[in-house]
Amino acid sequence: MMAAALLLVASAALLEFFVFYCRALLDSYSTIELSPQAREVTGIKNRTACGDEFKRFLQIANMCLERKGDKARCRFVGAYYGALNLLRALSAAVAPGVHDWTERERARCAYFAAVMLDRRIAYTRELWAQQMLDEGR
Repeated sequence: MMAAALLLVASAALLEFFVFYCRALLDSYSTIELSPQAREVTGIKNRTACGDEFKRFLQIANMCLERKGDKARCRFVGAYYGALNLLRALSAAVAPGVHDWTERERARCAYFAAVMLDRRIAYTRELWAQQMLDEGR
């Protein structure tokens, strides 16, 4: 009985940490301005993205070279996005306020993926330019 209670408390604490970490990531990425190239690829005019675009943006980003630490961040936000989708489905008819909040969070996840795409494009270009310089020597 005591072990089950301890497991429950530890799981709740881990879940809380996970949510706070993901929301902090989304907050920090939401302040980053997209490059013109990323705006063209994603179709984002301002800092607002459609939550349904998250997977598409991430798939395109996965075609580019990864930067150190990107994979873990993408996995965390991807898991958070999945949890939001579940919460969105469960709350659609019962709690419209929760449903609206999940829509806003899903849009922030999509913007995160667009920024990740932008960063990976820039990183790929940087590596390519460095390789061209090295070959010219």
